[in-house]
Amino acid sequence: MVFFWREGQGVWRLLLSVLHLLFWEAGSGQVHYSVSEEAKHGTFVGRIAQDLGLELAELVPRLFRVASKGRGDLLEVNLQNGILFVNSRIDREELCGRSAECSIHLEVIVDRPLQVFHVEVEVKDINDNQPVFPMAVKNLFIYESRPPGSRIPLEGASDADIGANSLLTYTLNSNEYFTLDVKRNYVEIKSLGLVLKKLLDREVTPEHHLLITAVDGGKPVLTGTIQLKITVVDVNDNAPEFESTIYKVRLFENAPNGTLVVTVNASDLDEGINKDIVYSFNTDMSADTLSKFHIDPVNGYISVKGNIDFEFTKLYEIQVEATDKGNPPMADHCTVVVEILDTNDNVPELVVKSLSLPVLEDAPLGTVIALISVSDGDSGANGQVTCTLTHHVPFKLVSTFKNYYSLMLDSALDRESMANYEVVVTARDGGSPSLSATASVSVEVADVNDNAPAFAQPEYTVLVKNNPPGCHIFTVSARDTDAQENALVSYSLVERRVGERALSSYVSVHAESGKVYALQPLDHEELELLQFQVSAHDAGVPPLGSNVTLQVFVLDENDNAPALLLPGPGVGAGALSQLVARSVGAGHVVAKVRAVDADSGYNAWLSYELQPVAGGARSPFRVGLYTGEISTTRALDEADASRQRLLVLVKDHGEPALTATATVLLSLEDSGQAPKASSRASTGAAGAEAALVDVNVYLIIAICAVSSLLVLTLLLYTALRCSAPPSEGACGSGKPTLVCSSARVCSGEGPPKADLMAFSPSLPQGPISTDTVSLKTLTAIFRHVFNMKYLVLSSIFSFYFKLWLYK
Repeated sequence: MVFFWREGQGVWRLLLSVLHLLFWEAGSGQVHYSVSEEAKHGTFVGRIAQDLGLELAELVPRLFRVASKGRGDLLEVNLQNGILFVNSRIDREELCGRSAECSIHLEVIVDRPLQVFHVEVEVKDINDNQPVFPMAVKNLFIYESRPPGSRIPLEGASDADIGANSLLTYTLNSNEYFTLDVKRNYVEIKSLGLVLKKLLDREVTPEHHLLITAVDGGKPVLTGTIQLKITVVDVNDNAPEFESTIYKVRLFENAPNGTLVVTVNASDLDEGINKDIVYSFNTDMSADTLSKFHIDPVNGYISVKGNIDFEFTKLYEIQVEATDKGNPPMADHCTVVVEILDTNDNVPELVVKSLSLPVLEDAPLGTVIALISVSDGDSGANGQVTCTLTHHVPFKLVSTFKNYYSLMLDSALDRESMANYEVVVTARDGGSPSLSATASVSVEVADVNDNAPAFAQPEYTVLVKNNPPGCHIFTVSARDTDAQENALVSYSLVERRVGERALSSYVSVHAESGKVYALQPLDHEELELLQFQVSAHDAGVPPLGSNVTLQVFVLDENDNAPALLLPGPGVGAGALSQLVARSVGAGHVVAKVRAVDADSGYNAWLSYELQPVAGGARSPFRVGLYTGEISTTRALDEADASRQRLLVLVKDHGEPALTATATVLLSLEDSGQAPKASSRASTGAAGAEAALVDVNVYLIIAICAVSSLLVLTLLLYTALRCSAPPSEGACGSGKPTLVCSSARVCSGEGPPKADLMAFSPSLPQGPISTDTVSLKTLTAIFRHVFNMKYLVLSSIFSFYFKLWLYK
C-alpha cells in the first residue's frame, strides 16, 4: 500500500518563490549560473570573463580574482580562457542544509580601474541522499484491548535533499491488523502512524513483524526501511488521553534556562494507580532536541534547559508520551511544536577589503578607496543593516549590491591641510535596541606638487661694508609645504646685467643652503646699491618656484684720502701762492685751501689744521677748521717776514682718518703794490662767507627735516605696538634680523659696531587685522626712513661740502 502526501498550498508557495526569484534576477544586473552538486572537478560552469564584458588579455594585468564567503575553493576561473569551473566537491546539503535556495555568491574584482562584479552560482540538488529512519528496528507494545481505529504515532524518515527529491511516500508490508496513516500536522512536519484495523488477539498472535519502506521522489528513487516489532500485551484499561494532540507555542531565542515553554496535560479514566500519569519525551527524539528541553514527569511542564538559537534551528517538534502506572502501563502521545522567534542578538559584521591606498591628493571625485561588506545573522528588521561614516570627512559610502558598499572620494583632498584620515564605518541593524559594529579605515593622502616654495617676505635689505672676496653676506630661505622631493628647495640667481657686467660676477647663491656670497669686494664709490632676485624651485614634476628681491646697500669705507684743489696748473704740486698786503687787519681772509674727498658721509667731512711753525714761533695766520680759509690773527707789521710758508693739514673724519698736506706761500707786500690782489681776495672772502652761510642753512634744514620724519615714525610705531594685542608683551616689538659678515660680530663678542647688518621686521603670526597691517606698514616705513636718513645725511654732507669747495 502506497501513500502520497501533497497539499495545494505548498505547491503554490513553491511556484511563487520561483517566480519571485526570476523577477529579482532580471532586475539585479548580476551574472547567474547554475551547477549541480557533486559535479566532477573541471565541470564547466560559465564563460565568466565573456559574460562580464572583460577581455581575456586583460585578466592577468588587471589582477582578476574571485572571492567568496566561506569556502573559497569550490569554484575557480581559468585565466587563459575565462571559464568558471568546478574546483572541488560541492555538497549542497553541507552548504545550505534544507534551504530551498542554495547559491554560491562570488565577488569578481579587477583593478586598473577597480571594478567589482557579483556572480551568483545556484547549486542544484540531485537525489544523492536516501531516506533515513531514526532507527532500524523499533519495538512497540500494544494492548490487546486497544480498539480498532487507534493510531500509534511513529517517527517518519528524513531526506537531506529538497524539492521532489525529498518528497517521501511510505509503504507497509501486507497484513490484516495494521494500516499506515500519514498526516500533515504543521508546516512541513508529517506525522506517521500505525492504525489498528481490528482487535488484536494475544493468544492467537502475540507478536507482529512489520516493514515500513520510505521512497523519495528522485530519479532514480532511493529508499529507506524500518522494522517494527509489535508485542501484544494483555491489559485492557483506559489509556491516558491528552487534551490536544498538537500543542503550538512560540518561544524567543536565548530564553534563560528554566523558562516555561508549555504545560501538557493528559487524563486517565481509570482509578488508583492506573490513573497516575508519568510524562516523558519520546525516545525517538533527536539528541539536539533532548538537550534543549526538559519535561517535568509529574506536572507535564516543558521548560528550557539549553541554548535556544534562532539562527541554528527555527522550529522544534517534541513528541511527548503520557504513560499510566497500570500493569501493563498504557500511554498516549501528543506533539508540541515550538516556533523560535528571532531576537536581535547578533552584532553586524564588517569586512573591509581591496583598499586603494594611499590616495593622491588630486584624485578625482568618485575614486573608489575601499570595498566594504556587511552581514547580520539575525532575520527581518534585526538583520537589516545600514552603514554610515564619521562626519566631516571627504568620503561617502555608496551601496553597490545588497550589503556591499564602496567607500568613494566625495570632495577634494589637500595633504597640506590633512595628511591622514581615520574613517570609521558604523554598521547598525534595525533591531530594538539596535546593535552596531565599527571598522576603522586609515586613508593616507599622498602628496602631489601643488605648492611653490614661499619666502617669509618679498624682499630683504642687506648692508655690506668692507667685505672680502667670497664673503657670506646673507642667507635666503624658502619653505615648501609639500612633502619628500616636492619639498626639496634649490636656489639660484635670476641673472641680469649690472652695468657692463653680469650679476653672477658680483654675487653667487648656494643651491642647497641659500647662502649668498659676494664674489669680490664691493666698492661704495663704484656701486652704492646692488638689487637682484634669488629664485627658489622645488624638485617636483613639474617644478614650482618663486622669487625674492635682495637690496644690497654698499656702505662707504674711508679708503680715499682728501684731494687738494689747486687754483691753476702753474703752481707747484701741493703749493698755493698768494700776495697779501701788509696793511690788512686782524681776521682778514688772505687765502683759502680747497680739498675734496671721494668718500661720502663722515668719511668725506674734512677739517683743516695749521701745522706749527718750525722753531715754535707764533704764526700771524690761522685756518678755519671746516672752511679752509686762512685769515690773519692780528695786524701785520714790518717785523713779519715778507714770505710766509704755511703747512695746512687736511683731514677727514673716517676711522682711521686720512690726511693730505697743502703748502701755502704768502708774499707780504706793501699796501700799494697789490691792490688788485687784495681786491680779489676781499671779493673771494665775501663770496666764501655767503657760500658758507648758504651751505649751513641748507644742511640744518635737511637734518631737521629728516630727523623730524624719523621721530614722527618712531612715535606712530610705538603707539601702534602698544595698542596691539599683548601677544608677547605690552609694547614689545619684533626683533630685527641681523646678518653679520664676520663670526666675531655675529657672536656678539668684541666692539658693538657691526660691519654688515640686514634688517627685516618680525611680526606676530595670526589673523591679519587692521592694526597688524598698519603695524607692518609702519615697520617697513621705519626701516626705509632709517636707511634714507643715513643716506640722505651722508649725501647732503658730501654734496654741499663739495659744492662749497668748488665755489
